[in-house]
Amino acid sequence: METVFDSDELPVPERTEAWVAATTASLVPNRFTFPDRTTFGARLQAIPLGAAQLCALSYAALYSRRTPALIRQSDPEHYQVGLIRSGRQGIDQARRRSLVGAGDLVLYDSSRPFDAVVPTSRPRSESLLLQFPKNRLPLSERQIARLLAVPIPGRHGIGRLLADFLGTLAAEEPTYTVRDRLRLEGTAIDLVAATLAHHLDRDGDLPPESRQQVLFIQISAYIEQHLADLDLGPAHLAAVHHISPRNLHRIFQQRHTTVAGFIRQTRLARCRRDLADPALRGLAVHTIAARWGFPEPAAFSRTFRTTAGCSPTEYRAARLTGTPHPPHR
Repeated sequence: METVFDSDELPVPERTEAWVAATTASLVPNRFTFPDRTTFGARLQAIPLGAAQLCALSYAALYSRRTPALIRQSDPEHYQVGLIRSGRQGIDQARRRSLVGAGDLVLYDSSRPFDAVVPTSRPRSESLLLQFPKNRLPLSERQIARLLAVPIPGRHGIGRLLADFLGTLAAEEPTYTVRDRLRLEGTAIDLVAATLAHHLDRDGDLPPESRQQVLFIQISAYIEQHLADLDLGPAHLAAVHHISPRNLHRIFQQRHTTVAGFIRQTRLARCRRDLADPALRGLAVHTIAARWGFPEPAAFSRTFRTTAGCSPTEYRAARLTGTPHPPHR
């Protein structure tokens, strides 16, 4: 992620003013108050995603206010969805006041005044913030207003899908192409729409393509959580997600893969990760294979060699010693 602001790179007297300037340029103008300017520290990183943007923020205690005057001065007409990763954050918007804790999501509207507070925190509080144009959501502003400043659980259900997606999006950013970012923008907004619709009981208002995208993400997440289950397959996935096998296969075909192929590639990716992990060098290859759904060592070796161009043992040795090996296909 591109670092937009890092207080550690500035003299102490310049940090708060520079923070105000950075957040005004990257997010929306706010009026800030700092309990202790001499100890204030913060960092802001950003990933552009088409018309959207994902920011990773860490900050010491502060108070911010978006006033009617600031809205008249500059309003990009954006929604902001925050995922609190550590610490707590208080928010007051639309006559609703909440204290949001780690693991929860919260929605803001740039066109409405709000007050936000980050209580004194050691170490700094951390959050991810997805910002995107309001007209991208297929729900009315009147409906969405019911969820402003409402803590949305991010540890289970569809909220967890959104929270996990945002976390992965931030962690994997160096690998994205420009085209990837445009696709990820649509996926992120689809997940936001599905999460809000779920909590509004308005799932039927989502476009079919958004519902299908969210369903694919739900199924993918389920697959990743149950890779060791030898019964994992089309029949099981269709039953768990209450859809027909035909619809399940269609969802994966639209993404140029098959259910079995997706499961196999996900299992192989986990095996490659563990084989390359120095902390797991003491685990036998067949143990790693079995933990990710390959109970037969010979069959695993054949499958691995077909995709990686070398045996699991050769792959592990190359990754742990830093020597070249055939690239996986």
